Amino acid sequence: MIHKITDLFKIEYPIIQGGMIWVSGWKLASAVSNAGGLGLIGAGSMYPEVLREHIQKCKIATNRPFGVNVPLLYPDIEKIIDIIVDEGVKIVFTSAGNPKIWTCFLKGKGITVVHVVSSVKFAQKAEIAGVDAIVCEGFEAGGHNGREETTTFTLIPMVKGQVKIPVIAAGGIGSGRGMLAAMVLGADAVQVGSRFAATLESSAHQNFKELIVRIKDGGTQLTLKELAPVRLVKNKFYNEIQDLYKRNPTKEQIKKLLGRARAKKGMFEGDLDSGELEIGQIAGLIDEIKPAKEVFNDIIQEYNTVKSLIHSN
Repeated sequence: MIHKITDLFKIEYPIIQGGMIWVSGWKLASAVSNAGGLGLIGAGSMYPEVLREHIQKCKIATNRPFGVNVPLLYPDIEKIIDIIVDEGVKIVFTSAGNPKIWTCFLKGKGITVVHVVSSVKFAQKAEIAGVDAIVCEGFEAGGHNGREETTTFTLIPMVKGQVKIPVIAAGGIGSGRGMLAAMVLGADAVQVGSRFAATLESSAHQNFKELIVRIKDGGTQLTLKELAPVRLVKNKFYNEIQDLYKRNPTKEQIKKLLGRARAKKGMFEGDLDSGELEIGQIAGLIDEIKPAKEVFNDIIQEYNTVKSLIHSN
């Protein structure tokens, strides 16, 4: 597979592992990079020195390229950026903020910069800001999401026609068939999040991993748009949110219900009732917890098989 993205990141296959909070530590990132893709450490759930530890361990675990996902609204963003530069990380995915703020600085340090967007408008703004590629994340994705509710397979061709930089498809992709479909619509690579959350190397709690396997279609919902849209599993906490909405709450009341560390409580500590459980719609197709390398190889094998069948017809 020869693609713009494989050349840009110097990887074997155009598959990027999503940098998910509480899920994407050094074990998962290094496993995906060793398999031939691009592993990402999710800095969004890490204190600066914890991130440094994960980067150092990842450098020991793989001699292949890996990156760090950085939510730009992170409170200690300057410390995070300093550590990334100090540790010699060469690839940074930014999200949840204005790419203009850090892109020039990072590129000046020889770092490849990718920004996550959910609309054509923000894709164009990211290109103007000078990023090397963009992740176009559709409504199907887990975690924080776009307010427009544009699906991945609608978003990809719309963005592809408006930018010149490489486009990475994300949201609802967890198989070789999904990868091929995204490529047909114009994607240069895919980013896979939820499928890698349910792997042995994922840093998510075992309770959460087992829940992912049990989720069926309709088991998640995009909510909390007043704060930051997020796709959640329909658990007890989700039901409390819906009950609150029936009373036309203020933003402050919603924040009070959300409280602090809800995502950590759910995904990292395994509280399936009171925790915030973020996962994509693709969870309905996940039926087994497996090693990341096996998941990766399954995607590649299915991609090649289906592509060959189409060509033979």
